[in-house]
Amino acid sequence: MDSIQGVLDKSIESKEYIIEESKKGRIFALKDINFDALVNRFDKQHKNTEFEWLKNVISYKLREMIKLNSNRLDYQNKFEKLIEVYNSGSANVDFSYKELIEFAKTLKKEDERSIMENLTEEELSLFDKLQKPDLTEKEKIQVKKVAKELLATLKTEKLVLDWRKKQQAVAAVKKEIEYELDKGLPESYDIETYAEKCNTVFQHIYDSYAGDSYSIYEAVA
Repeated sequence: MDSIQGVLDKSIESKEYIIEESKKGRIFALKDINFDALVNRFDKQHKNTEFEWLKNVISYKLREMIKLNSNRLDYQNKFEKLIEVYNSGSANVDFSYKELIEFAKTLKKEDERSIMENLTEEELSLFDKLQKPDLTEKEKIQVKKVAKELLATLKTEKLVLDWRKKQQAVAAVKKEIEYELDKGLPESYDIETYAEKCNTVFQHIYDSYAGDSYSIYEAVA
């Protein structure tokens, strides 16, 4: 991953007007890319080369975003279909580039959604796993509260060092998840949905948090 980032850093630096110098960092954000500049550059430079550059930037960023939130897998599917159309030659490069730009703008909105929802990236991931269709705004606020409180409790009290290797610690995490979800989820969550969310949240916590303040989120920060 470091090698990939190095290549991207050099590639981005060669297009200084696309990302402002003050906004360049270890992990770049899509919000820092000037898409209008990309469109203008595409009209003047080697089209296939520019397409490949943008494709690689999006591909790297997408992998990073999915690692933090598996609910974003739909974006990966859309991206792969777009690239498949381009590779098949069924659409010209101008059309495919415009499609890629529009996809990048959509991905940019997703990259900024945690700010819009007033959640951290890890709270957003948990919130997405707790959501279900047709929630009211009031219920969404309630589910956000559950996500924040559950995560805070688990991180401070339950996710001890190597907790995944200790049967008692694993049981304690499961019990806390069941308790917090039973206490906090809206009444519209029936028993079946509640059980499903308990399992989904536990698997997410198990996969993402090693314990003792280490998680995939700290690793990326």
